Amino acid sequence: MDSGGLRRAYGEVLAEVEKGGFGRAPEGQLSAEQIVAHLAANDELMSEATEAVLAGTPYAYYDLAGVHRPELDALAAECGGLDGLATLLRATSQKLLTLVDRLGPAAATPVETHLREGFDLIVDEPLPWARVLDLHSRVHLPKHLAQLRMLRAVP
Repeated sequence: MDSGGLRRAYGEVLAEVEKGGFGRAPEGQLSAEQIVAHLAANDELMSEATEAVLAGTPYAYYDLAGVHRPELDALAAECGGLDGLATLLRATSQKLLTLVDRLGPAAATPVETHLREGFDLIVDEPLPWARVLDLHSRVHLPKHLAQLRMLRAVP
């Protein structure tokens, strides 16, 4: 599996986070800190799934749509805010990318997958792990990149 698209998507998100200057999130939306905390926590789950695929062990991947804001806020506090979260996201994304680079033919391994990206994408079936990683790079990361950019425009 080529991790180039995933690497580029993370690079864009991290560059946006490093720019800083985010405004307050509109009611019901995630803050910049919560978005970065969500991505870092999700990377950990994706790394676990990738490790399971590499080991030939069955695994089910559930996205983190159900993670509650208090949990994200606790991770943000633990990291000391946005700068610490950016450091964490660099580490978690690098770990995932390193694992993905090792996948080779195992990338075709079906993984029981449960995803929800608003109303646009709902998955509740086995998918080749490479397809899940592709959705992460083409749908999930760009969605959160757009949210971060929107927060910069908020006064």
